[in-house]
Amino acid sequence: MRVVVLGAGFAGLELTTRLSAEFGDEADVVLIDENDAFVFGFSKLDVMFGDSTATAVRHPYRDIVKPGVRFVQARILSIDPTAKHVVTDAGSFDADILVVALGADLDPAATPGLVEGGHEFYTVEGAFKLREVLRSFEGGRVVIGVTSAPFKCPPAPSETALMMHDFLMRRGFRERSEISLVIPMSVPIPPSPAASDALLAAFEARDIYWYPDRAVLETDPFRQFAILSDGTEVPYDLFLGIPRHRAPAVVEESGMTVDGWIPVDSLTLETAFPGVYAVGDVTSVGTPKAGVFSEGQATVVAERIGELMRGTAPSATYGGTGICYLAFGRDEVARVDVTFLKGQAPFGGFEEPSRRIAADKIEFGASRIRRWFGA
Repeated sequence: MRVVVLGAGFAGLELTTRLSAEFGDEADVVLIDENDAFVFGFSKLDVMFGDSTATAVRHPYRDIVKPGVRFVQARILSIDPTAKHVVTDAGSFDADILVVALGADLDPAATPGLVEGGHEFYTVEGAFKLREVLRSFEGGRVVIGVTSAPFKCPPAPSETALMMHDFLMRRGFRERSEISLVIPMSVPIPPSPAASDALLAAFEARDIYWYPDRAVLETDPFRQFAILSDGTEVPYDLFLGIPRHRAPAVVEESGMTVDGWIPVDSLTLETAFPGVYAVGDVTSVGTPKAGVFSEGQATVVAERIGELMRGTAPSATYGGTGICYLAFGRDEVARVDVTFLKGQAPFGGFEEPSRRIAADKIEFGASRIRRWFGA
């Protein structure tokens, strides 16, 4: 049984690792990604604010050595979900089981003025470039703005505002600066009232301006204003934008999407096409677009594929649970535990920011690198 996995993010790495661990050389798994290395989302902020380097946070896929798994660096040109046939610039692949884990693409050009008058930090390239921009920034009006929903890692804009405060404090530029945060939600973390309350208190304590229930529709690079969805204009010297998200074009062209994303069974992660699963940010499964949820979904799909390989009926189901580490700055991190179940309001807990949880976050990343790359 050949399993072809498209995308080597959280989901693709976890899925292939689990299949290799259980079946070893008996597995026939192909993992395809156009990039040459993996970078954690939170590591992008570390590089951006000068707390790490690009080299330190990149984990090359060439280091993957797993029995039964072959990594192919290639650009995917087309996907036929009916035939489970994939064409890449490195050849074609046929699958018995196809798993689409290609995440969400970012489209900065969809927001007028963002490319000309601002910076995005949600791509690896964008975040790494901002390291040099921030190094020469001597304070002023900083606007961090979300351009549309849904967007990956919902806490990240709030984390960026708090980390920007610390960054400017360290450099002695905070008193001459303003920090504003624009999010199209009424609270920073809707599933966790306690986390939202803690963030709002942190914003107030740090004099961070908060613009809820609004998105940035465009920026005016000549006047240097961010224009919000309610008509408000917010001046800036430095604009950090979260661009519009969309499914990769090759996924849209495959005919798998509905309203922009791949619909899946919320329990099994199966698509409308037999033998084809979709996991992570590319889906409309109903959980946040975040790595830990992608990992949880991949675990279920790995179990279901394993059951098929053992000749039993698949029974594993997804419970919609996930954790989120939330950086508050000052070397402190909070933790949010949330469960999303179809037909129910999300629920979960919140642990106050501390250095202990900051250490847990470091171990969270290190444990994944050990599992996925053997490093």
